[in-house]
Amino acid sequence: MKTLKELYRIGIGPSSSHTMAPRNAAEQYKERHPETASFRVTLYGSLAATGRGHMTDVAIIDALSPAPTEIVWQPRTVLPFHTNGMKFEAIDTAGASTDPWTVYSVGGGALAEENKPCGESPDIYEMTHMSEILAWCERTGKSYWEYVDLCEEPDIWDYLGEVWSVMRESVARGLDAEGILPGPLNLGRKASKYYIRALGYKQSLQTRGLVFAYALAVSEENASGGRIVTAPTCGSCGVVPAVLYHLQKGHGFSDTRILRALATAGLVGNIVKKNASISGAEVGCQGEVGVACAMAAAAANQLFGGSAAQIEYAAEMGLEHHLGMTCDPVCGLVQIPCIERNAYAATRALDANVYSSYTDGTHRVSFDKVVEVMKQTGHDLPSLYKETSEGGLAKDYHQME
Repeated sequence: MKTLKELYRIGIGPSSSHTMAPRNAAEQYKERHPETASFRVTLYGSLAATGRGHMTDVAIIDALSPAPTEIVWQPRTVLPFHTNGMKFEAIDTAGASTDPWTVYSVGGGALAEENKPCGESPDIYEMTHMSEILAWCERTGKSYWEYVDLCEEPDIWDYLGEVWSVMRESVARGLDAEGILPGPLNLGRKASKYYIRALGYKQSLQTRGLVFAYALAVSEENASGGRIVTAPTCGSCGVVPAVLYHLQKGHGFSDTRILRALATAGLVGNIVKKNASISGAEVGCQGEVGVACAMAAAAANQLFGGSAAQIEYAAEMGLEHHLGMTCDPVCGLVQIPCIERNAYAATRALDANVYSSYTDGTHRVSFDKVVEVMKQTGHDLPSLYKETSEGGLAKDYHQME
């Protein structure tokens, strides 16, 4: 498994796979052809099907400017390696295409060429399954975050500090912002209203309302193209910040303990990324919001003193109860149902933490088994439920022209 720096990516929304990664690919290609007359970029599969709603074309054209860029949309053509395929071509003054480069957005902002990552970094985690790491924790008496500390370079804690700072800022900005989110849905921001209303309730309802507000705040920032952290993706970026922000404000957990919880959450996300997928276009929303819920549940359970087995159980429940969740964004926007799903998943993560805390951590279905099932379920889902906006809630809605 790679460093957590490749899971927690700081960038601009609304989509890690449809905005951040294509922008990154375009920047890399421009470096190879700084003097070309123009570019042509062909988008395939899910990238083409929901690219307008995710502002894929805007990100690519902006990265390749000032040279003019032609975007070719091929939603019905799915390349064998991954549904999020794109081909870059440099066009000379005679109109001839040179140096075609096919690259794939494989989830969470990561890029890959056929069967190999782009800009490949070394694998630094020897153990890649939760069962192995759980056994190590029980054998050594150490925690999941200590395994992260063992594998990563010392600067990981500075990086996680920056991640936490960006997460907090995205919550704060989202709580203050009002108005309509970009796009044809004319969807109004809700975070500030939820926050104000939550303050008027008694504690039990207030807690849930505040968590809703924090998750909505980050997700609305993402939908408006704000600066967020993939956790593990842009589309699911509100879950982990909402839970950790709420627990720090409500229980006074130190930044040090929050960063350790972020490390544990990142380890959970990394395991899924390695053994299955965090790409909605590949496995549906279970790989995005479901994984985010598992990450947040593990982080919360650790903060409340859970054992290694209880933390694993909390993560398992967070993912298990999102199995089969489709990715069907209305009009290809990261708004409906994505924003509400972040809010619900944040409260589900806290419920998974509480449920696990009542147990000794013993349970029948392991986290690794759920990851395996999630991967197979994702492959079994028809393509219209995997970020194409052709089925489910998105059916009968059309993208922006």
